[in-house]
Amino acid sequence: MRPSSLFTIVLAAVLVSADRLTFRGCQDKVKESLVSPPRGWVQHAPAPQDQIIRLKIALAQPSFGELEEHLLASSDPAHERYGMHLSKEDAHTLMAPSQDSIDIVSEWLSEHGIGEEYLHRSAAKDWITIHVPVSLAEDMFNTQFHVYKHVESGDTFIRTTQYSLPSVLHDHVDLVQPTTMYARFKPMSNTLHFMGGITQEFEFSAVTGSITGPAGNAINATCNYEITLDCLRELYNVGSYTPSGTSGNKLGITGYLDEYANFEDFQNFMKLENPAAVGSNFSVIAINGGQNNQTLSAAGLEANLDVQFAFGMTHPTPGTFYTTGGAPPYTPDKMEPTNTNEPYLDWLDYIMNQTDIPQTISTSYGDNEQTVPPSYADRVCKGFAALGSRGISILFSSGDGGVGDNDEDPSTTNCTANNGTDATTFLPSFPASCPYVTSVGATVNVPEVAANFSGGGFSNYFARPSYQDSVVKGYLSSIGSEYAGLYNSTGRAYPDVSAQGVNYVIMYRGAPTNVSGTSCSSPAFASLVSMLNDARLQANMSTLGFLNPLLYSRGVAALNDITEGSNPGCGTKGFKATKGWDPVTGLGTPNFGKLKDLVLGNSTQ
Repeated sequence: MRPSSLFTIVLAAVLVSADRLTFRGCQDKVKESLVSPPRGWVQHAPAPQDQIIRLKIALAQPSFGELEEHLLASSDPAHERYGMHLSKEDAHTLMAPSQDSIDIVSEWLSEHGIGEEYLHRSAAKDWITIHVPVSLAEDMFNTQFHVYKHVESGDTFIRTTQYSLPSVLHDHVDLVQPTTMYARFKPMSNTLHFMGGITQEFEFSAVTGSITGPAGNAINATCNYEITLDCLRELYNVGSYTPSGTSGNKLGITGYLDEYANFEDFQNFMKLENPAAVGSNFSVIAINGGQNNQTLSAAGLEANLDVQFAFGMTHPTPGTFYTTGGAPPYTPDKMEPTNTNEPYLDWLDYIMNQTDIPQTISTSYGDNEQTVPPSYADRVCKGFAALGSRGISILFSSGDGGVGDNDEDPSTTNCTANNGTDATTFLPSFPASCPYVTSVGATVNVPEVAANFSGGGFSNYFARPSYQDSVVKGYLSSIGSEYAGLYNSTGRAYPDVSAQGVNYVIMYRGAPTNVSGTSCSSPAFASLVSMLNDARLQANMSTLGFLNPLLYSRGVAALNDITEGSNPGCGTKGFKATKGWDPVTGLGTPNFGKLKDLVLGNSTQ
């Protein structure tokens, strides 16, 4: 993980609190601190002392390097251990803290009156969750909490700009959050675009009849301005392939922030798009108080889009929708845990303790990377690595702000660093920037070009992984000094791949609706990955797991290179799509027929 411009992560005795002796006679030292709250957040009021807050403590993971080595080996098609995934128990062993860390942190908590009966430990014992009043949290972490308000949305959180730990704990605790985390982790549907209200302009030709797709097959010309299941099958060369439904393969979709996938809309979508699937349904698993409101007026645009296209494409593959606890506004008069807004940790805590997990999982949520503490981003990213080591393919939308924030108008220049300098900078998205997930950008039209909202760029937190070195260096060489200083040329580059992202036809609250965004692209690409896993399972082969080492090596020959378009933002024209990998469409869009031959070992490429 790269050092953050937002935080000072103190690993040695650099900053010492005012002569306060605490646990084992040690002085407190600042663990993490902010220069100031991120842009758009203001201090609203002191946090009520008796308000209960939920905090998560991450213990150090001394064996993660071994897990990462296994992940990369099992994901590299040229490696002798390709496809040899870890069991749940093996992954937990490599994620676990040392017994010394468990013991000393337990002792410290007990000193503050927090015994084992008040703790929740994650499956690998690497996370501890506590519920404490603000007054106790302020004493434990030698800080002051305040209510902070997000000016644009009105969201309110209890947060601080600095917290400390006894020096003896610094090697044992990686982070405590949410303390200095101001990320809102919004759905990418913030910029899903309804027809008639779309902010980006696209030109659609008035061609009738059929047009030729990248695989040389005929595609209905209506796919040039409206995307259906048949369009994706034709465009991405699915042909007559139908999953078995009994291979043991499953597909998962995650939902957060009170986004509900509606059963009635799902059935009406299938009547229009896939009559063979009428009467089928998907499973719903609730996590951390997640709800399953089936009132039609409560149907979520994001949730409906994801389940309709992902499960519609892959029928009869069993589908699971995860609904993870909502994010209500903070209300001081209700003595309940505040909105912690850490959905990935809640979901990871649950999913990592399951034995039967869908082999492909798509998520369409994220936020501006710089609003996420780098320590938090690192640990969440390691959770995705652990899932990949178990043979799970994790896909994320790349974001809808081009090279800027998802909230930004591409015509503005309000893209500033949150390090006190207010310097203009491109704004990468997280978790799309995590090197252990597959990030999916967006295209439009046939022939395909980059959708101009497609999120892409370079992480400021994560270094570029070796599997990207060749193609990314080639791209950087081609653009020379363009945008120098606005992005981190050594960072993890994204997206990895792309898929259609404009004008998907879904059913929403009883009526057809057209929507756009990389929220469309990720479940579309994930549905094809799910079918590839089905094909491998039918052939008694392992699942694909972490996709990127395959995609960046042999897989690139089975993708359609996108060479036109760009992703403007931050007052610039953004990066350009070009031959080979680019930070707009990645390596390109899928050719399922070629990918299937490749993963089954039938490819001559």
